[in-house]
Amino acid sequence: MTDQESSARRGPMRSAPQDLEAWKRQPSTPQTESPAYRLAFTDHDFILRDELRPVRLQLELLKPELVMQQYGIESTVVIFGSARIQGDDTGSANPALKPHYEEARKFARIVSEASRDSGFREYVVVSGGGPGIMEAANRGAADIGAPSIGLNIVLPHEQAPNGYITPELCLQFHYFALRKMHFLMRARAVVAFPGGFGTMDELFEALTLIQTGKVRRFPLVLFGEAFWRKVINFDALVEAGTISPQDIDLITFVETAEDGWDAIAGFYRR
Repeated sequence: MTDQESSARRGPMRSAPQDLEAWKRQPSTPQTESPAYRLAFTDHDFILRDELRPVRLQLELLKPELVMQQYGIESTVVIFGSARIQGDDTGSANPALKPHYEEARKFARIVSEASRDSGFREYVVVSGGGPGIMEAANRGAADIGAPSIGLNIVLPHEQAPNGYITPELCLQFHYFALRKMHFLMRARAVVAFPGGFGTMDELFEALTLIQTGKVRRFPLVLFGEAFWRKVINFDALVEAGTISPQDIDLITFVETAEDGWDAIAGFYRR
């Protein structure tokens, strides 16, 4: 879009960037140096006030949405899993879980190959943007030159984005709730590898939304049935009457990347 087209689209009113440039040229006086004189949208002290939380929530919803629109992302495959399952010989929480790193990487490659047919607009891989299984997901997409998304979040112990996320699609969140919303807004499938509290939180959020009809049903695929059966006794929930027997049918257990993709592709063929 040219500057002239952009100006016509805005209409006759001056733009915020134009007024910002004019504000920067103001002479330095006690009045212009006062915090009260700052333009509201440039005043961090103002934006960070507790009373402005509703505005920050709106901004955190809107910014990623505009980025997705700008890059034409229409649907995604979400990959969750532990940050502690590493691809090298250091840092893995449990050596028995280490193979899941390469399986996640392989799965993301398969998904990204399918995404190629749409010009990388559909079935784009998205992860939480950190290390471990998240890194494997973005790395698998990068293996074939496909874009992938990372939805990072600020944590007390800083989580830096992994180096395989497409930089233009690397986003950071303050609010967990908004981050989880963006995980699911374009999801055609949710895939969970073994993980801890964060993975459980994300998994049960998706399960609850599907169970209650708040989102259309999509494939919910769990890698590593033995792990998931051990840490979550789904059958006990049915026996206790706290979920219905058909609720377990919302989940598909798989062991391999090929089976994971077949579960997703088969769902949409039906």
